[in-house]
Amino acid sequence: MLRRLLVFMGMIVTVVLLFKYCEFKKEDDSGIDYNTDLIQQQIVNVGKLVVTEGHFSEVVTYKNKEKYLMGMVSFDKKALIVVNADVTVAYDLHKMKYDIDEKNKTISILSIPKEEIKISTDIQFYDVEQSKLNPFTGDDYNKINKSVKANLTKKIQKSTLKTNAQNRLVSELAKFLILTNSLGWTLKYEGVIIESEKDFEEKVKL
Repeated sequence: MLRRLLVFMGMIVTVVLLFKYCEFKKEDDSGIDYNTDLIQQQIVNVGKLVVTEGHFSEVVTYKNKEKYLMGMVSFDKKALIVVNADVTVAYDLHKMKYDIDEKNKTISILSIPKEEIKISTDIQFYDVEQSKLNPFTGDDYNKINKSVKANLTKKIQKSTLKTNAQNRLVSELAKFLILTNSLGWTLKYEGVIIESEKDFEEKVKL
């Protein structure tokens, strides 16, 4: 009788231990899901629009000449043009493509969006001179606008605006490194492991 009771008690203990083990495994699995959800949420928080702003000013003289009678007669038009432009260089990190490898605890940045340059111009005309045979037309204004924006684009390329924008981008990307390090994960870009902000500066193609 005592032997049966001991066997019965042993079975109860075994069942309880199995139940506890299954419950522990369930809690352990849920922890992995929690980490993944946390990482995805943090990526959403980090991924944002990074904007760098700049201002440019220039003065342009526009001239045009219409010739008649084999060049014997001409009618000129000209204007002094003052240009003020606000320029933004933006990286929309919401468009960044990435992959989360839950098994190997790795976040891989697959691609970084190209910068978006927006130019908002304010063009003012002064000292306008024209004639009835050679007046200012819509074509003139279109040519001026096109020329002004082309010249501004060259100035932007030579300025520190794009460099400053890229530096801000690297600083923003470094937040992904802080995130992965804090969770014991690895960060990669195009298969290269990123271990420091300097790695972003040297290895990330901007």
